[in-house]
Amino acid sequence: MKLSILIPVYNEERTLDLIFSKVLELEKSPLVDALEVIAVDDCSKDNSLNLLKKLESDKKIKLSIHEYNKGKGAAIKTAVSVATGDYVVFQDADLEYDPQDLLKMLDFAVKNNVDILYGSRFLEKRQSPLGKIHYLANAGLTTLSNIFTGLSLTDMETCYKMFRGEILKEINIEEERFGLEPEITAKAARICEKEKLKMCEIPISYVPRKHDEGKKIGFKDGLRAVYIILKYGLFQ
Repeated sequence: MKLSILIPVYNEERTLDLIFSKVLELEKSPLVDALEVIAVDDCSKDNSLNLLKKLESDKKIKLSIHEYNKGKGAAIKTAVSVATGDYVVFQDADLEYDPQDLLKMLDFAVKNNVDILYGSRFLEKRQSPLGKIHYLANAGLTTLSNIFTGLSLTDMETCYKMFRGEILKEINIEEERFGLEPEITAKAARICEKEKLKMCEIPISYVPRKHDEGKKIGFKDGLRAVYIILKYGLFQ
């Protein structure tokens, strides 16, 4: 089983060495016959690109470079275009998510013949490590998304989204920033309904960082997510 891990990077020099070390460790698992790590530098202003070039020169990753900052959605789209894995999953370049959970997800997907699998931060919890407001914001966006997609997700905004490679290639990603999450969920639901595919979620761990530690998503992105949910739910 070949696993492709797509990692968008923008100004993450503080965490890059550790997160890539954790990701590359997955190659040792008997679940993974081949590991393909694809990083996209989204015009970082810090030392991220130099660190990524070193990993590329050591033949540990594939690297694509954006000449100007486009956003997470655009970076994922770039990575998808060169991914060749049987399963493809998204990974942030910070330390909020534990790459070991990807093995749990891959094992579950293979054993249960799952086509699209989300790693939920809230499936076995009813609160967010960041507090009630964060949990309610995520729950509200996920509920609104579920209304239009017909899904029963608990965490539409999760980073950990795993797809069979050929299915992800069918999805045309249009949103360049964090609107990627509701957009790809809406389009995944539509494909699942049309092609009778299996989509579900399992619990994962989550240790959030704060904005002063480099977290980039904010209130405006939440408002944009509402617009995206309505856009792809009502008009497409």
